[in-house]
Amino acid sequence: MGKDIVVVDFNLYLITDRKQTRMPLPEAVRLALQGGVRAIQLREKDLPTRGLLALAQEIGSITKDFGAKLFINDRVDIAIAVDADGVHLGHQSMPPEPVRKLVGKRMLIGVSTHNQAEAKTAEESGADFITFGPVFVTPSKMQYGAPAGAEALGEVKKRAGIPVFGLGGIRLDNIPEIMRTGADGVAMISAIFAAEDIKKVAENIVKQVAITH
Repeated sequence: MGKDIVVVDFNLYLITDRKQTRMPLPEAVRLALQGGVRAIQLREKDLPTRGLLALAQEIGSITKDFGAKLFINDRVDIAIAVDADGVHLGHQSMPPEPVRKLVGKRMLIGVSTHNQAEAKTAEESGADFITFGPVFVTPSKMQYGAPAGAEALGEVKKRAGIPVFGLGGIRLDNIPEIMRTGADGVAMISAIFAAEDIKKVAENIVKQVAITH
């Protein structure tokens, strides 16, 4: 049974990293959703297919309970298998055009970008939204070089015809700076998943993004 066309109706995009949580990932995701998060990207690259599929199924049932969206990083096959709301593609992933042929309009396609050229290519290739970064210094994105800064994010947003999410080193205190660029939202990992009180931190971040959006 096909689902309706999915839309980008969130401004906080939470990316998983089970190694940063103090508890099993499904439990951490549930707390984040209780705190108001409405979009989760499952990004556990080191898991074998069966393990990732099982985790995707479990987290998918939790996101459905909350009316939240589930995105699967890179693995289009798993996204299709669990009837996810979207797939997120990186520079090593299958490009957006063939992914669209596989998923049609029933899934959103997000693409990671690190400069203006990548952002333009992603949009022209059919991405529904992009993440851009790293905006600020963050250990997880060191391989992409020096942070681009909020100004570069603003430039990308100015030229983009699709939603743009700032990613990389985003914390509660720098969210206003991100949102002032005109960005549609923020993407983050550790600010929420590494927190002691995931639900409370998620609530504060959701509130801050809404105030400054």
